[in-house]
Amino acid sequence: MKFIVAPDSFKGSVSSAEACLAIERGIKRVLPDAEVVCKPIADGGEGTLEAIVPADKRTAITVSGPLFEKVTAYYGSLEDIAVVEMASAAGLTLVPEEKRDAGKTTTFGVGEIISHAIGRGYRRIMLTVGGSATNDGGCGMLAALGARFFDSLGNAFVPVGDTLGEIERIDISGICEGFFECEFLIATDVKNTLLGANGATYIYARQKGADEEKLDRLERGMTGYAELLNTLSGKRVSELEGCGAGGGISAPLLAFADARVRSGIDTVLDAVGFLGELSDTDAVITGEGRLDLQSLCGKAISGVAKRAAEKNIPLYCFVGCVGDNAEEIKKMGISEIYEVRSLADSAEDSIKNADRYLEIMAENFAVRYLS
Repeated sequence: MKFIVAPDSFKGSVSSAEACLAIERGIKRVLPDAEVVCKPIADGGEGTLEAIVPADKRTAITVSGPLFEKVTAYYGSLEDIAVVEMASAAGLTLVPEEKRDAGKTTTFGVGEIISHAIGRGYRRIMLTVGGSATNDGGCGMLAALGARFFDSLGNAFVPVGDTLGEIERIDISGICEGFFECEFLIATDVKNTLLGANGATYIYARQKGADEEKLDRLERGMTGYAELLNTLSGKRVSELEGCGAGGGISAPLLAFADARVRSGIDTVLDAVGFLGELSDTDAVITGEGRLDLQSLCGKAISGVAKRAAEKNIPLYCFVGCVGDNAEEIKKMGISEIYEVRSLADSAEDSIKNADRYLEIMAENFAVRYLS
């Protein structure tokens, strides 16, 4: 008997890897001879690196944080692929709430990570985009990789959101050796384009500290910058789906490199070899902190559900709580839902002791599976 266990993290409670282990313990208590394959997952946002790359395959380096301060960031290795998590160097959680300002933050540290990986010989780079503090259109990243930005007086500078409108010229001739040989896979579940009402600025900059007055200024700067990218690359980069993710960080990669945007969960599942395990699997168990109809529309669980359905393998969900009608959710391809909240004494208890409750739910699942 074989089970694949592939949960997302239960945010604020347990990581995807911890959830896997708790579920495995519960199943093994009832079915000691069962094969349990743990595949921690994430949707390409914050936490993806931890979910899919073992600790001994991660490299720690000191880079610039979102406010140009020094932070310790990590990137991972999956065979010949370097996995770079944007949030590790430019994440919103790295900026105290009172200092959050989408006009002043940078992706420079992300470029430093990529440069380090290229220097180590990597030519396939997965950039996971999500949880960012930035709205600089990837200018900081590109500057760290060796590009130079000039204002109308010929002065070189590193643009941030507030100064995108000051860019007069971009020189990419000094980009680091190996960059143009790289293949970039940009993992995100965001489909927004770079500009407009549904673009990077108007949809995401508010949560990064931009007030209403600043939004228009950021958008004007991003528009001028986008036109420069479009002209230099000969591509309509600003119109590409997904270019608005992470404050536009993928824009210069889409403009100048061999790069493509792909669904975060699809990228992750391919990276961890999920499909290859399905052929002789009896059931798949997935989960996350809160399950609702949105969970099955582009999020981590949706990717797992799609692949399980393609192989006609039953899917079970272990979740913290259900946010919508459970029966409606089950109609979208879920055999059964197990809820931590139904076991816990309180919301606080369910968060604090989620691993224990996941183990109990896994025991209950195994008993019912045998019956």
